[in-house]
Amino acid sequence: MTTPLPDTPDSPRLTARHLYWQGWRVVRIAEFLDIKTPTVHSWKERDGWATASPTERVEGALEARLVQLIGKEPKEGRDFKEIDLLGRQIERLARVHRYQGTGKEADLNPNIERRNAGEKKKPRRNYLDEEQIEQLKAAFLDTCFQYQLDWYEAGQKYRIRNILKSRQIGATFFFAREAIVDAFEHGRNKIFLSASKAQAHIFRNYIVQFVKEVCDVDLKGDPIVLDNGAELHFLGTNSKTAQGYHGDVYLDEYFWIHRFQEFRKVTSGMAMHKKWRQTYFSTPSSLGHEAYPFWSGELFNKRRAKADRAEFDVSHDALANGRLCPDGHWRQIVTVEDAIAGGCDLFDLEQLKLEYSPDEFANLLMCQFVDDSQSAFPLSLVHPCMVDAWEVWDDYRPFAPRPVGDRGVWVGYDPTGTGENGDGAGLVVVLPARSADEKHRILERQRLKGEDYEAQASEIRKLTQRYRIEHIGIDVSGLGEAVAEHVEKWFPTLTRFRYDPAVKGRLVMQAQQIMRKSRLEFDAGWSDMAQSFMAIKRELTASGRQYTYTSGRSQATGHADLAWATMHALSHEPIDGPAEGAGQSLMEMYE
Repeated sequence: MTTPLPDTPDSPRLTARHLYWQGWRVVRIAEFLDIKTPTVHSWKERDGWATASPTERVEGALEARLVQLIGKEPKEGRDFKEIDLLGRQIERLARVHRYQGTGKEADLNPNIERRNAGEKKKPRRNYLDEEQIEQLKAAFLDTCFQYQLDWYEAGQKYRIRNILKSRQIGATFFFAREAIVDAFEHGRNKIFLSASKAQAHIFRNYIVQFVKEVCDVDLKGDPIVLDNGAELHFLGTNSKTAQGYHGDVYLDEYFWIHRFQEFRKVTSGMAMHKKWRQTYFSTPSSLGHEAYPFWSGELFNKRRAKADRAEFDVSHDALANGRLCPDGHWRQIVTVEDAIAGGCDLFDLEQLKLEYSPDEFANLLMCQFVDDSQSAFPLSLVHPCMVDAWEVWDDYRPFAPRPVGDRGVWVGYDPTGTGENGDGAGLVVVLPARSADEKHRILERQRLKGEDYEAQASEIRKLTQRYRIEHIGIDVSGLGEAVAEHVEKWFPTLTRFRYDPAVKGRLVMQAQQIMRKSRLEFDAGWSDMAQSFMAIKRELTASGRQYTYTSGRSQATGHADLAWATMHALSHEPIDGPAEGAGQSLMEMYE
């Protein structure tokens, strides 16, 4: 005997009908539902159970199951998949009804009518058929963790989502997939915005890879224009390139965008119509960032009379499960611990606590904002260095064999340490300014962990395949000396740094001077570089007699490794600047 549909107390007649269509006898139905047999016979005759067509029987079962799933709370990924599938089956049955009335095969398959009409058409570009779209959506929902399903469901209910998140929990990955599925399903334009165009293209890479993996279709173009007319644009924060578009907006890492308030007006304008959705998501930066009043609700209240101001609670306790706030934003905070509780198995939490100092762990993974008032490099100093490299560096070809031709570069390295305070290894490549009017540019940055000194030295030597190296600066504390000995064999003029308060002070002073004069640039998508500089603080030494600079390392891989590596490279600039015939560098002057 087949398993009955769950009984609905207020509709025994419907339940009886479904049981009859499953093959139950009237007597057994009456026993099961505790109803008199003549009553069930009466229902059978009046409602025509025996004469119902196969499509009527299927439609009844589909309707019952769909209503049951819609009312289920909370929903899982498989529930969304089944709702979508049942909806498509109902649509197909509607076509069957049309066919039964007209006898036209085109009513079953609209493509038949167009198949041989007119001249032969070229193969469709960026096209998926209905079955492929179903496969894509099923694959998308199958890969979601619970907190990502919460984001998905919020996107169906609310026009604006505003999410503060831990690093590396798959937000860009999720929103790229959500967007392409919706674009194929509903033909809605999508606009992806990040601090730099290079960062925005991470969305594009995720989308292209996803469609290729699931449907074996190569999406082409930039912007990507789908066969149904939906356009997918990938933009940096250059407001000139962001004008004139309209669609659903995804703004990535907005707490790291320079002049956020100015840019927000442009982006929100692209999604001003009520049919378009806005999604803001980011890791936290500084409490002083322009985006903080936007997140906290202060900006909303600032424009209102005192009596009309609303209360906002943006604490983790209030927003851990997501909440619709007075300004119409659905806000949520997702820490690394929330992600793990939501099914994300990508982290070893105990190891992360060993790898990051408490301050770094709180900022990077627990969604706590930094008070950078004590930082040697506050965000206000670092922000002007962050530029959209794809837009402003017209002489840099990152994918060419020689990205800057025969121009010389400076390399800085902060190597992996040994023992309890094993630092993360930071490697940077700087294209130096040739005059006081030019700016130093950080072309590449790498972070390495778990490498021995030979492997670290090998990574540095690989750069010679792409660049002509003029200077290498290495911190030789701990493992650094062994790395330096290997590098010295092929680059004998390398500069060694033996850290003490005086050396650190000179490095920091020179970097601060370069930044204050707006003579340093790096890609605005590199929030890790900005965080690295912000992590450096001025503190008293243990003796209390002099100041030094620290980065909060506590049995940790210091997140400031990229900043120190950059300072090792910049130290090669002469004390009187990059003018022609310049003299000693700042470090040489003190040696």
